[in-house]
Amino acid sequence: MATSIGIMDSAYFVGRNEILSWINKRLQLNLSRIEEAASGAVQCQMLDMTYPGVVPMHKVNFDAKSEYDMIQNYKVLQDVFNKLKIAKHIEVNRLVKGRPLDNLEFLQWLKRYCDSVNGGIMNENYNPVERRIKGGKDRNVKSLRSSKSLQSNTTNNTGSGELSPNRNSGPKISRSSGGSDGTNSSAEIQALSKQVTDLKISVDLLEKERDFYFSKLRDIEILCQTSELENEPISVAIKKILYAADAKESALEEAQAYINQTLDDVEDQPETDA
Repeated sequence: MATSIGIMDSAYFVGRNEILSWINKRLQLNLSRIEEAASGAVQCQMLDMTYPGVVPMHKVNFDAKSEYDMIQNYKVLQDVFNKLKIAKHIEVNRLVKGRPLDNLEFLQWLKRYCDSVNGGIMNENYNPVERRIKGGKDRNVKSLRSSKSLQSNTTNNTGSGELSPNRNSGPKISRSSGGSDGTNSSAEIQALSKQVTDLKISVDLLEKERDFYFSKLRDIEILCQTSELENEPISVAIKKILYAADAKESALEEAQAYINQTLDDVEDQPETDA
């Protein structure tokens, strides 16, 4: 099975153009670079084509641009791997960086795996475009409604040849023919623009900080899932905290209680043996 192919296997000698052709033909895409598949969405849909209905396509984001959104796609892919019992470790931190070689190697492995399942024969009954549309239905509908609403407001406002302010769209700026009032309005606009710029900078910093700590947690999760550590008490305790539903205050207490119980069992074992 392709899950255990070695690095010198012929699968890893498949060229970039062949991989891109394989993706574009089966998923009806138009990728020109390997890095364009770094979001993990392509990999998810390839498995969806190989195992129809197994991948929750509504969770796959084909518009993923940030590392955070890409990681969410790879979490979906990892869940599918677990469901299908595919023993393949996903180097998420490398893939989301968009490095061509890392992504090429993973796609080479994926092609070999899919070919080992279906013999390289394309599923003619699978409609990749329709699956993407259905998968992203909620996002697309929301975006479409927002776009239509904006277009409708613009049309209504410009229909008579003049733009009327929307009373709910933001702070009102009164018009005046006086020079001093015009200066005040200009100063107010500049102050508001500065506030908007400052808020954008704050949001960017918060998003970077969020992605930084999320990647750290993801590294810990991957480490705890390795076969050597998966069943160790400390790994089990850490996963109890990572996978706790919502913000449970008792997650840490449960993890500590588990470790304490394990230690007690270990201490009791020599007495039993004696």
